[in-house]
Amino acid sequence: MSRIHDALKRAEQERAASMGTHVESNLQPLEPSQVEMENLQGPPAAAMTTPSGLSYEALLARCPQAAWKPDAGHMLFFQDDETRVGTEEFRTLRSRLYQIREKMPLKRLLVTSAMPREGKSFVASNLAQVLVRQHGRRALLIDADLRNPGLHKNFGAQLNPGLSDYLAGECDEFAIMQRGPMESLFFVSAGRVVPSAPELLANGRFKLFLQRIEPLFDWVIIDSSPVIPVSDPTLVAGFCDGVLMVVRSEITSSDLAKRARGEFPDKLLVGVVLNGTIGRHAQARYYYGESMSPYVSQYLRPYRK
Repeated sequence: MSRIHDALKRAEQERAASMGTHVESNLQPLEPSQVEMENLQGPPAAAMTTPSGLSYEALLARCPQAAWKPDAGHMLFFQDDETRVGTEEFRTLRSRLYQIREKMPLKRLLVTSAMPREGKSFVASNLAQVLVRQHGRRALLIDADLRNPGLHKNFGAQLNPGLSDYLAGECDEFAIMQRGPMESLFFVSAGRVVPSAPELLANGRFKLFLQRIEPLFDWVIIDSSPVIPVSDPTLVAGFCDGVLMVVRSEITSSDLAKRARGEFPDKLLVGVVLNGTIGRHAQARYYYGESMSPYVSQYLRPYRK
């Protein structure tokens, strides 16, 4: 553990002590896990009760299973067909993330893109689905795009109450967490559209929410607004362990991609997903990993120097 890490950890603890509260720092190293395979035998989220008193049993009791109606065109893992185009790519993406997790704390993951319509929500939602396909793993997917929410439509889930309602102090954690037919996958919708998204995201309640519920899950995947038009993703990134950038093949210009990348510190960028590649472009294999489906590249390029 580096001296910088120790100093940041001590500073976080001292701030918490001065406030008279217990704050679980996101700088704490995670349990080590082996490189993830289909039958990964790493330790799942073992904490059944958080330091704040929330328990997984209470979460199950307060969040009855809802009758979601997933969009079959976007949600790849709600069906029995394991050979659908794109499913294997997401399994490989999952493996790459576990490889990175061996080297750095990685639990809260922000998924964003430079501009709209690059596939960030598609990647975030299917990544959350493939993570819970492993026995005993739990994932929470959060739609933090408070300006143009759309994840609830992909899941066929309700929009309200959601994150914006919680951030405004109108409800508690249990009220905004939904679960559907896929075991161990929980979802927080964006809630009602608000004009003051940056102020709500920065008011301290989002950070508190993540600290309270994080021990109940193995992964927290956060879908945000695109980074070029608005400041919201840079705010949310401050609460995360890593950022995954989605770039759409033949759509996202290199200038926009570089500009979006520059909005985040090097230490947060864990990789890039190339979305929308097509098989006939064989040269993509050499630059972006394997040539992929029309949906998402399996390539996750560690950005760390």
